[in-house]
Amino acid sequence: MTHFPWLDYTIFGVYLGASVGVGLLSARGSKSLGDYFLAGRGMNSMLVGMSILAALFSGISYLSGPADVYKNGFDFGYVMLAFFLATPFAAVYMLPKFYQSRYFTAYQFLEERFSLSVRLLASGLFIFRVALWLAAATYAPALALEKVTGMPLWITILASGALTTIYTAMGGMRAVIWTDVLQLIVLFGGQLTIMLVAAGKIPGGLGGVWSTAVSDGLMDLSFNFSFTERVNFWSVLCAAAFLHLVQMATDQVSVQRYLSAGSLREAQQSLWIKLLMLLPVLVLFYGTGLVLYAFYKTHGDPMAAGLIAKEDQILPYFVVTQLPAGLPGLLIAAIYAASMSTISAGLNSMASATVVDFKQRLGAASGETNAEQVGHARWITVMYGIIVVGLAFAVSLMSGNLVESVNTVMGLFGGPLLGLFFLGMFTHRATTRGALSGCLVGFVTLVALYLYQNGFFTAEKPVQLFSFIWFSLLGTVITLTVGLLTSGRSATSSGRHQ
Repeated sequence: MTHFPWLDYTIFGVYLGASVGVGLLSARGSKSLGDYFLAGRGMNSMLVGMSILAALFSGISYLSGPADVYKNGFDFGYVMLAFFLATPFAAVYMLPKFYQSRYFTAYQFLEERFSLSVRLLASGLFIFRVALWLAAATYAPALALEKVTGMPLWITILASGALTTIYTAMGGMRAVIWTDVLQLIVLFGGQLTIMLVAAGKIPGGLGGVWSTAVSDGLMDLSFNFSFTERVNFWSVLCAAAFLHLVQMATDQVSVQRYLSAGSLREAQQSLWIKLLMLLPVLVLFYGTGLVLYAFYKTHGDPMAAGLIAKEDQILPYFVVTQLPAGLPGLLIAAIYAASMSTISAGLNSMASATVVDFKQRLGAASGETNAEQVGHARWITVMYGIIVVGLAFAVSLMSGNLVESVNTVMGLFGGPLLGLFFLGMFTHRATTRGALSGCLVGFVTLVALYLYQNGFFTAEKPVQLFSFIWFSLLGTVITLTVGLLTSGRSATSSGRHQ
């Protein structure tokens, strides 16, 4: 087991303290729910764009992106390129819908279009999915710290959960955005440092990395049309954009960031800024996996040698064993703090959905002052922090690496939710009955398919029917189809329909 020297522990502690400090400083000025959940609707497009990108490339990405390339090749890097299809669609066709009535949550649109029951269903699915996602985001840095410091996993999970919950509950959306910006800068610099140090120890440098990747087939992308193949050209072209739209256009974590911008135009600009920054970040995160592959091909595979247990530990293992003193503390802190910023965004968004979609809408907040509303929102944030920490202990039991696990959960819950928004935004015929039927059938079908593929219904594990990449598209199509078939004939797009 590798351990930190005192210098790395010091840098780790100082950086982590600075991240928490930024969050706590943001607590000033949260006098209403608009301040607490939407930062007063006054954030500029650059900050919002960086915050959106930070949500996409969190500590999970820091660990699992390079690890996935190390094990499976660059195929999921191609999946990320589908953001160039999903982002324009979200910015032009979906984002304006959320600004029509200056919503607090994405799901207020669904009540305006359909009914309260549809809004509550969508918000509930979001809360459940993000709780699972945040559990993975909590587990990721704990896994890194367990490997490099020898600290038990349960201690690091509790520490990250407690620290994040404290500054998120105090600071609200301002804390989320400002810590996102800080973490993105450090993550970008840290990943660049890792790539350059590793490339310098490989024969031929970056040219040698590319030659190794090409000769060993890491850059290959299959053109066979297959639903079962992990990633191929057709899944990238047809399915990956739906996976990204789930996160960009139906997820309160993202939509809440858009709504914190001063105007629709600034919110749309933030998406274009995010897209421009995406390519260099993508090259760094997934290119680092190619560099690590070439490095350990030359210096010996630590997994084969039994030095690490899972490929998700490959990056922190390299950081601790190969970087000069001081840098490991900073980079491991970056992984840890980036995950904390992701967790804080999710906690704040779950709290906003709970307060606005359930507590206020169902009348439980009537008569409360602004100060009381903000206070209750903080306590709800604390409650979700406790729940996420509990769920984090179960993440290590999921099959597959972090990339597959996180995107599987996103597809299972997000596909039907995306279909629900498509029914509301782009069809005239859909009714409340159709929306509820379509979403529930889509969700139940995907969960049953996932359980079947994992041998839940049979003694023997059956042949896989669909790769995890296809779940979002499947859920969307099923929800749309069933929703339209079960809707009445009299619906129009101008109001609520029963």
